[in-house]
Amino acid sequence: MSLTEWLEYGFMRNALLAIVIIAPLFGILGTMIVNKKMAFFSDSLGHSALTGIAIGAVLGVRDTTVSMILFAVIFALLLNKIGERSMASTDTLISVFSSASMALGLAILSKGGNFSKYSSLLVGDILSITKEEIAYLILIFVVTLIFWGMSFNKLCAQSVNVTLAKSKHIPVKFLENCFSVLIALIVMLSIKWIGILLINALLILPAAASRNISQNMREYHFFSVVFSVFSGVLGLFISYHTNVATGPMIVIIAAVIYFATYFYGRRFE
Repeated sequence: MSLTEWLEYGFMRNALLAIVIIAPLFGILGTMIVNKKMAFFSDSLGHSALTGIAIGAVLGVRDTTVSMILFAVIFALLLNKIGERSMASTDTLISVFSSASMALGLAILSKGGNFSKYSSLLVGDILSITKEEIAYLILIFVVTLIFWGMSFNKLCAQSVNVTLAKSKHIPVKFLENCFSVLIALIVMLSIKWIGILLINALLILPAAASRNISQNMREYHFFSVVFSVFSGVLGLFISYHTNVATGPMIVIIAAVIYFATYFYGRRFE
């Protein structure tokens, strides 16, 4: 059996191209999500997809991706706004929003026993991605790179010390909202292929693995992107040959890399 046999199929080539676009995005953004301790935030955005789909279904929207994106953007901005004023801890607040949002979405979608139509979104199906959808991913990839180039240093300063960032005249709230919206867009555009239950793992695991072995910020980003791309491509390859769902296989490989780097990093403590 040839190692390149799987690339003879158009849907596999599309899936590989999508992974090569999505994985670097997750690797790049994941580093800042880990730095800013926003793992719960990105997880709650994934869960909010169900409510966005439900709203779209109720309103009769043909493409529920639109309703997902709109709801996720509002959800992210609302979380930021309330988080600024709430006396509760951030993780508690996010957990409350995430639970309520997911429950509302499930309640609406399960009415009349129709949830089976949407159950595939839980684990995703990257093999179903089309060339038009890949074009959207390329667009968001370019937007992310532009935003990253313009805002990286400011985001780093903000993640280290908000007061210091403000003293340097960095628009902290504006950057926070832009970063949250960007995460919302990428999560919603990717969730159809990665899955609601898995997408946060792909955002966090490569960055967390990179942090275990990196000595500086350059290594941190480099290894995060490498681990993310490696997990995606190898996961797609193994899933084809083992007939296992691609999303879970990618996450399993990313988890193995995390534990390997964790124990490797412990050797130098």
